[in-house]
Amino acid sequence: MDTFELFQRLSVALAIGVLIGLERGWKARNEPEGGRAAGLRTHALAGLLGGVWGALASSQGDGGLIALAIVFATFSGAVLLFRYREAQHEGTYGVTTVVAAMLAFALGAFAVLGDMTAAGATGVAVAGLLAFKSVLHSWVQRLSWTELRSGLLLLAMSFILLPLLPNRAIDPWGALNPFELWLMTVLIAVISFAGYIAIKTIGERHGIIMTGIAGGLASSTAVTVTMAELAREHPEKRDPLIAGAIFSSATMMVRVLAVVAAAGTVLLPYVIVPLLLAALILVAVGFYFLRQEAAHGVEEGRLQLTNPFELATVLKFGALLTVVTVLAKLLARNGQGEGIYALAAFSGIADVDAITLSMSRLASDPASVLVAANAILIVVAVNTVSKAILGWMTGGRQVGERLLISSAAAIAAGFAGMLVAPALAGL
Repeated sequence: MDTFELFQRLSVALAIGVLIGLERGWKARNEPEGGRAAGLRTHALAGLLGGVWGALASSQGDGGLIALAIVFATFSGAVLLFRYREAQHEGTYGVTTVVAAMLAFALGAFAVLGDMTAAGATGVAVAGLLAFKSVLHSWVQRLSWTELRSGLLLLAMSFILLPLLPNRAIDPWGALNPFELWLMTVLIAVISFAGYIAIKTIGERHGIIMTGIAGGLASSTAVTVTMAELAREHPEKRDPLIAGAIFSSATMMVRVLAVVAAAGTVLLPYVIVPLLLAALILVAVGFYFLRQEAAHGVEEGRLQLTNPFELATVLKFGALLTVVTVLAKLLARNGQGEGIYALAAFSGIADVDAITLSMSRLASDPASVLVAANAILIVVAVNTVSKAILGWMTGGRQVGERLLISSAAAIAAGFAGMLVAPALAGL
């Protein structure tokens, strides 16, 4: 590396040490001079020391790396010795200071030998972890075994099992993609977990609204199943939970508009009015259900959640999604799905994004634009009804009836908008 690059990398190494040392020094700011094992200057020098030895090692091959390892071990031993004396004097335990100093040295060396951007980002993460000590400790104290178990399950589902699954169709009909199906199964667990945190953190009413809107950006189907399951377990909170599912459907319609606009604005004049009208109806119905709780004299805060998500429910959703996806693919391939409208209807049972993207790319002339726009509206309508049916199957009749009525009102509004959309588009 040239001189300029070397100075740049050494500057990053020093900055990492200063950042970590700033947090360590601030924590011990009331200690007298010489009363702490390592503070701002020590960590800053540790980062620079790691950078200097990294620079020396880079030009010496394997021998340089061995020397760097020996220096790192010597440095770590020295910091450990001083921290041991400090702990004896204070009568405390803890090796955070030692680990922080080791990281400052190691990241300083990495900034010179490796990716300095990654080294700098890691330094920021280290300083953040150190700074949020009290917050993290308080969070751990409040964490229940059920929450910890659910978090570990979710991590295992996401980072252990998901990468092992093949991301391709494994059946002759091209319907079963294990990676995509399990990804949707994980998604419902993520949304359920996020909803649990939102309700616990910001309160029941706002938490449900936030979960519905945010979850609708990813999968309104997963939100509907989650809310329906909660409504079955907590019938006294059925109406606001139904509102959360309805808000997710409204968000889905706005998401479809965003996809259409991103893929090309030619279809936008034909779908914007129907989808906005349908979304507005759903928002109005959602707020109606939120108000029903207060009208019936049910106090907010009675929704006691003890489990971020039920694994059995998540697995049932995955199995159901698999069956629905296979049926939709088979119907579309085996003659009954001939024609774009039939294909959109069958596809809407499981997904809206694929058809939305396909139709947005298909439109080229006025005739195909109208067909593509109608196909998008059909897939949204079918998906809205299929979610209501899933909600019925998951949450019971009272949940399903309310979702179906809401869906019917939204579809009626969308149909009215569809009648006037061609005229507004200039046809």
